[in-house]
Amino acid sequence: MADKRDIRRQKKRISIRFGIDEAIRMAFTEDISATGMFIKSANIIAPNTKIRIEFMLADDCKVELEARVMWAKKVPQNLFHLVKKSGMGVHFLRFFSGREHLDAYLSEIGATQTVLEEDGHV
Repeated sequence: MADKRDIRRQKKRISIRFGIDEAIRMAFTEDISATGMFIKSANIIAPNTKIRIEFMLADDCKVELEARVMWAKKVPQNLFHLVKKSGMGVHFLRFFSGREHLDAYLSEIGATQTVLEEDGHV
């Protein structure tokens, strides 16, 4: 199946917290772009669910945002580390804080598109 994304994701491992009402589960990103990320986790959330994501960038810059789970793949716990894409692909919806820090970080790693336009849409 062809990749439907117009934005190229950059392979980056960032420690994050995520959850439906609160960001309480820990996970890592596998890749990130201006519009979304892949979260590698055995604790997946159903597609089309809105989740809260929080993470820190360099210099203690906190990023807090809301995203929608676009797809999820759950694998048995004993196979989690063997399967390449076990987790969730999420699309960023809106930022609560740290948007400018993420924009700067993405620019540094080569993902130069602005995260969200002023009207809140990609």
